[in-house]
Amino acid sequence: MEFFETITKRYSHREEFTAAPVPREDLVKIVLAGMRAPSAKNDQVTSFVIVDDPEQLQAVAKVLDRPVCYSAKAIIVCVTDPRPVFQGVSFAVEDCAAAVENMLLAITALGYASVWVQGCLRLGDTAERLGRLLGVPDGHQVQIALPVGVPAKRGAQAERMPFERRASFNRWGG
Repeated sequence: MEFFETITKRYSHREEFTAAPVPREDLVKIVLAGMRAPSAKNDQVTSFVIVDDPEQLQAVAKVLDRPVCYSAKAIIVCVTDPRPVFQGVSFAVEDCAAAVENMLLAITALGYASVWVQGCLRLGDTAERLGRLLGVPDGHQVQIALPVGVPAKRGAQAERMPFERRASFNRWGG
């Protein structure tokens, strides 16, 4: 798939996946795309737990409790080390977000679908419970989960506002 076509076809998939497996070689390609994202001072503070064991998938889905997770054939969990990397400031969230966008594009290019799951991780102790389940070390934070699979029904990207409404040259509203 051509790069700009991939960007246009990427959408947030919240529906069921088919029973088709996601081969580990594709999961490796997806995570490598995330690992190629820029990171502050090249400290690479984002790590990934790739869950593809059926029993572990169900345990993760139960913690996340999002319908799309129950039929996923893999869930990629992004974990950050929030240590400061530049003048006492952490860029873990930004680094993780860049990695996730690369992975979402890779997922689309390979013919799979996903959705950025983060909101439920911010509620209660969900991120901590998922971290314990996956053996995430103390001091690290579960940030985002990406359920991956072949969509049972293809979706489309939600309508975007026109360029002129969101972008201008040289000054705001210019």
